[in-house]
Amino acid sequence: MKSSSEACSAAMEPQSASLSPSLPSSSVSTKPDQSHFRRISQTEDRSPYSIQGIAADTLYMRVKGGSKICNLLRFVTARMQGESRDDSGTLLRQVVFTGSGRAVTKTITCVEILKRKVGGLHQVSKLYYKTVTEVWANPQQGAAGTTTQRTVPAICILLSKDPLDPQDPGYQPPQNHTERQRALQEDWSAWSQLP
Repeated sequence: MKSSSEACSAAMEPQSASLSPSLPSSSVSTKPDQSHFRRISQTEDRSPYSIQGIAADTLYMRVKGGSKICNLLRFVTARMQGESRDDSGTLLRQVVFTGSGRAVTKTITCVEILKRKVGGLHQVSKLYYKTVTEVWANPQQGAAGTTTQRTVPAICILLSKDPLDPQDPGYQPPQNHTERQRALQEDWSAWSQLP
């Protein structure tokens, strides 16, 4: 009878030889042809923003998967709070954050942090889909690239110091800091009374 440690180590041994006894274990691969493909280019459709009330001097922030949240927020916060002025010497009144695919959650995070830092910002959010076209090629074969199209979710969020249309779908009024603090305190006191 085997001990539990012997049975565990026997169960963890690679079983590749039993999958295909005629092939050596190093030649078994799940995606042999796809491992050498590299993305050559990626283009996104440039759909216009479907938000009404965007001013001409609005700052547009395009959030990508590799964007650093602290860098984005440092730049926007300085422009919104008056530490940095635009070319005409005026303060920034509106900013639009956009992101697609995996950057949607990062876009929302940037907006929520900025709303807490600046305060009094009106928000309009729009969700939509965009088409991403990618060209892939295998440099080892030297053949022409393969083109693929994907449909990915995207978000566009307008933050404004000026009032926006409250009837617009996706509108959120500014958060009142004192009301939010009071609600958090009430939630905490309710949680603390639970058994």
